[in-house]
Amino acid sequence: MQRKAYATGTAALLAALLAGCTSGSGDAGQADNANPGDTGRTAVAAEPGKYRTLPEPCGAVGHDALDTLLPGIQRITDPVQRDRAYEGDAELTFDTDRKVGCRWKVESADVTDRLSVDFERVVSYDNAVSDDDQAQRLFQEKQAAADLPASSGDTAPPATPTPTASAKGSPSGDASPSAKAPSGNSPSSSATSGSASATPSGSTDASADASADVSADASAELQPRTLSDLGDEAYLDDQLSTSGPTAEQRTVTVVFRTSNVVVTLQYEEQPTATGTVPDSKEMQDRARDLAARLDDALGG
Repeated sequence: MQRKAYATGTAALLAALLAGCTSGSGDAGQADNANPGDTGRTAVAAEPGKYRTLPEPCGAVGHDALDTLLPGIQRITDPVQRDRAYEGDAELTFDTDRKVGCRWKVESADVTDRLSVDFERVVSYDNAVSDDDQAQRLFQEKQAAADLPASSGDTAPPATPTPTASAKGSPSGDASPSAKAPSGNSPSSSATSGSASATPSGSTDASADASADVSADASAELQPRTLSDLGDEAYLDDQLSTSGPTAEQRTVTVVFRTSNVVVTLQYEEQPTATGTVPDSKEMQDRARDLAARLDDALGG
């Protein structure tokens, strides 16, 4: 009987030990799975931007472009001063791989012209946001601050040059080409050399309406707007301001983004003559031409 009791006690002890081992192995498994998301896989970083460096800003604008935007530069007689004007003044920067800029200013007897070009390479420090997306955010902030007119957008250029009546007024006695065309084809031209009374009374009103339509179309084409033919996205702003009792200054700004680089070009002109208004179309054409050159130089 004693041997049977001993065997029974030994079996109970072995069962207890086995239960303890089973319980311990279950706890270990639970501890190993305490961080199920930590599987050793590394999150994939967002796509880096196309550009790693920036161009030298003062060398990015050639002499021919400066001759066009700053016509007074060719009137500088001193060759040393003229070369200095071409060189421009580099903006102070602490990281030439992230942000650079250059400024030019040329004064002449009749006008003062200023030009600035800034390049900013955007880098995202968020692995979930690409450099391009971060640059797009910066561009959109600039565009929102410009407060462009609603539904503004680039329009195709007209087939023939249109006079910019809103930018630079013409003498009251000169009519635009489109206003002159109807009168030349009016019935009075085939009649005898009569007086103005032979002209139908409605033709004067028609000419005035045609001239007004041309002026309105030209004004609409020159308003601040987005641009569809520059970089990944772009816009143009045009502001006319009075900085003194008589002189008016026009500032044309073109901003465009190519991948993770945002370029800002600002072109200013301030005449010295009283009542002279800088030509909007001429300044916009010059600024857009330079912006296209800069985009090409970036390889956009």
